[in-house]
Amino acid sequence: MKKDIITRAMTCDGNARIIVVNTTDITNSAIKYHKLSPTASAALGRTLAAVSMIGVMLKNKNDSATLTFAGDGVCGKIIGVSDYIGNVKGYIEVPEADLPSNSLGKLDVAGAVGRGMMYLVRDVGEKEPYVGVTPIVSGEIAEDITNYFVTSEQIPTVCGLGVLIEKDHSCRASGGFMIQLLPGADDAFITELEKRLTLVYSVSAYFDRGLSNEQIIKEILGDNIPFDLFDENDIGYECDCTRERTRKALLSLPEKDIQEMIDDGKEIEMTCRFCDSIYKFSVDELIEIRDSRK
Repeated sequence: MKKDIITRAMTCDGNARIIVVNTTDITNSAIKYHKLSPTASAALGRTLAAVSMIGVMLKNKNDSATLTFAGDGVCGKIIGVSDYIGNVKGYIEVPEADLPSNSLGKLDVAGAVGRGMMYLVRDVGEKEPYVGVTPIVSGEIAEDITNYFVTSEQIPTVCGLGVLIEKDHSCRASGGFMIQLLPGADDAFITELEKRLTLVYSVSAYFDRGLSNEQIIKEILGDNIPFDLFDENDIGYECDCTRERTRKALLSLPEKDIQEMIDDGKEIEMTCRFCDSIYKFSVDELIEIRDSRK
């Protein structure tokens, strides 16, 4: 059952929009599906919160956003996918990879991600999806999202992300916020916002305190920046894999690969990398898939 919430708001003066997402249950679902180490939980949890906020910027119900961190860190490639509501699914290449705490005594997400490239793909129903690429500047995820929007899309952006992991490796609190200046934002507003942002502390602590998304927006913006709520939606960890989708994936393989499976004479299992669902195909079904290609 969906329990997490994503909220969108705009300052009353039209200077900025703000998105806040609570992803505690989403992160716990990811931990359950992928059996994540604490460091991997923080890395994937932050990625899922970030892509959820990017997802709600999409316009149409069939649109999707895919955020990929292809770094040289111990966790390997990290992928998060969101629909236009903010529902997400994710994958991390080395889920068991873990690192000692960093110099601040926190989970070393930067070390888990490493250096490399960040990719943001928006599939909006066009012939070719929109692909944005920027270098990973810190590996902390939030800074990389901020850098992407500023350098690739020229949108002044502030992103904050946090994941708090318990000693039993469950997620105690997880979520994030994103603030983007809108065209024509005035200097006085920017000065006030910059002042408020210096007061923002651990993002996960906001959620750990039990604050609602609206209360978190109030905490971040303060009394001098009034805002209007735009909408609020329940979201969750949702994988859209099906047996038919898996069959289509097999159908896309080279015929020689399908033939090798048939020659092996055994039932095969296909596992979804996002939710670990297993789909089995008999030799007869593989023959039917091979023949249907013709």
